[in-house]
Amino acid sequence: MDLVPAPQEPLKKALGPATAKVMAEHLGLHTVSDLLHHYPRRYEERGQLTHLADLPMDEHVTVVAQVADARLHSFASAKAPRGKGQRLEVTITDGSGRLQLVFFGNGVHKPHKELLPGTRALFAGKVSVFNRRLQLAHPAYELLRGEDDVAETVDSWAGALIPIYPATAKLESWKIAKSVQTVLPSAQEAVDPLPDSLRAGRGLVSLPEALLKVHRPHTKTDIAEARSRLKWDEAFVLQVALARRRHADGQLPAVPRVPAPDGLLTAFDEKLPFTLTDGQQKVSQEIFADLATEHPMHRLLQGEVGSGKTLVALRAMLAVVDAGGQAALLAPTEVLAQQHHRSIVEMMGDLAEGGMLGGSEQGTKVVLLTGSMGAAGRRQALLDLVTGEAGIVIGTHALIEDKVQFHDLGLVVVDEQHRFGVEQRDALRGKGKQPPHLLVMTATPIPRTVAMTVFGDLETSVLDQLPAGRSPIASHVVPAADKPHFLARAWERVREEVAKGHQAYVVCPRIGDDIDEPGDPKKAAKSPEDEAEKRPPLAVLDVAGQLAKGPLAGLRVEVLHGRMHPDDKDAVMRRFAAGEADVLVATTVIEVGVNVPNATAMVIMDADRFGVSQLHQLRGRVGRGSAPGLCLLVSEMPEASAARQRLTAVASTLDGFELSRIDLEQRREGDVLGQAQSGARTSLRMLAVIEDEEIIAEARQEATAVVAADPELERLPGLRTALEALLDEEREQYLEKG
Repeated sequence: MDLVPAPQEPLKKALGPATAKVMAEHLGLHTVSDLLHHYPRRYEERGQLTHLADLPMDEHVTVVAQVADARLHSFASAKAPRGKGQRLEVTITDGSGRLQLVFFGNGVHKPHKELLPGTRALFAGKVSVFNRRLQLAHPAYELLRGEDDVAETVDSWAGALIPIYPATAKLESWKIAKSVQTVLPSAQEAVDPLPDSLRAGRGLVSLPEALLKVHRPHTKTDIAEARSRLKWDEAFVLQVALARRRHADGQLPAVPRVPAPDGLLTAFDEKLPFTLTDGQQKVSQEIFADLATEHPMHRLLQGEVGSGKTLVALRAMLAVVDAGGQAALLAPTEVLAQQHHRSIVEMMGDLAEGGMLGGSEQGTKVVLLTGSMGAAGRRQALLDLVTGEAGIVIGTHALIEDKVQFHDLGLVVVDEQHRFGVEQRDALRGKGKQPPHLLVMTATPIPRTVAMTVFGDLETSVLDQLPAGRSPIASHVVPAADKPHFLARAWERVREEVAKGHQAYVVCPRIGDDIDEPGDPKKAAKSPEDEAEKRPPLAVLDVAGQLAKGPLAGLRVEVLHGRMHPDDKDAVMRRFAAGEADVLVATTVIEVGVNVPNATAMVIMDADRFGVSQLHQLRGRVGRGSAPGLCLLVSEMPEASAARQRLTAVASTLDGFELSRIDLEQRREGDVLGQAQSGARTSLRMLAVIEDEEIIAEARQEATAVVAADPELERLPGLRTALEALLDEEREQYLEKG
């Protein structure tokens, strides 16, 4: 009798080195437990066929379908000049839609014999477009035999439900199913992380039963029971990790920072030419209350584009300076750091010139520190920090370098946290004599559940009001392919805005043919539709030239992108801000923080290549003054496509929280934790953050109670084991660093 492999046993031992190597390299699965937690994406019923019309483009799919017809063609080619080349075209159907399969060369013989009309099979491959038709080139397939021929069927048991696993070209779903079948007896050894009382109280099945039912369901009820149990595992274990971190942070000491009465903050407030919104006042009070405690503040400040987050963060920094400390604002790019520095110095006026001739007595010094500064400027900035002369420093990752020393760092403000690595944030927090207070800002509104999952260790403040005087933004989709005259009208609208004394942005996905932004979007941005049309993404350098010679001839057109020298970028932004340029053709380098109130129009080219939240960010660059804003989303995608529907959703609402829900519903669950957690294995497999809002909220409550009663989880060894699997040493440090 074979011994049942233990869940922590390497797959190499259970499945053999060849299969284990492919699973490790292509799916990140290393142990029996990893494979048991590689759940089916969906299930097909043996008698039913996959709906072919809904297949996602350019993705690896597995479908159950029936062969409608198969034709063998001979053709001449360089390798077979006498017409000996062969191509097999097989059409498969779900009864309504059709999909073409193509096999070439020596690969035609086996499918030609096996894929006869009427045959049902599982087919796996990458969906592409050829001659405007969907196709799978050289797909792998597994025939589905008759009901009685159990040994030959993919799942090798007599259930009616076929699990379809997340697969790759190197490892098809049915091969994964067979491997799972081999290790499934190990599910009985799985250690249950949920406390018995929680499991019983919520009527959840045990973990071994859930694993058996998710991989070998006999009914749809089996699947539902397994899924609800496994969702609880993911939500609860993650929330315990975050609750332990909150608990540990609560034990750390911090210097309370209470602003001096009639000090810098009061002087700043008296200079403001407007009153704070109710939201800004409320959030400021929450922050001040946190700063006054003896434990480090950990707060997420999120709000709509233009809701005044920077002003709230600046008041927090001034409060800390008032209390004798220093504040650092960490920005993800040099353009944004320079922009923050400029706007903060402008808002503060003579209060930003502490110790300088003409500066206010109550003032402090506000310094900028970036990687591209000259040696003399950098030396002076470092000196101002170490002596405490500078109360506020604004910079990029250059702030984190070893040479940078603070006199008394009391507050770290991180702008757009998702762009920073954890190690970077930790290095800056380590520069305080005691842990500094931490305020994280994000301009991407996050639904409550996502905030609880991704930023579960942070208290959350939301700014959902726009300040008085902000203008509405009208948004429209411009269907360039269907109605080219609409695009011509878009350029007329830009000219009209400039004629009124305003300015405009034109945004493109790429820089140009020879230069690309980091991450090589030239490759990343090509979709199957482009391959069909052979049209690369529009580029800043090309579009700027065409506009200057064509529809925007006579206007002052400037270019801005991430590969320009920082001084050149800054010079362009200064000219644009001063009104010395009419149109700025840019990449998404202008996505956050750029503030030019006179800019009223934005045209986003190839808008379907941008995500929902990115479009919302970009749109927020206009309508920042008293004149109404206009955002035109240009796309060549057909009206029925998912990409166009996404653009219509963006055009229909200015509510960033609503858009972020739409965005998340369209993305895969695993993306949500992408950069907030540390490795692929921490991504959610079963939990959908929007759908499972209730489970996440309840799991957070349960986790907080469990950790409060037993912080080291001594009475819950199963939960400790699950946490160790979720957070190996590297991930544990990651969570501690925050």
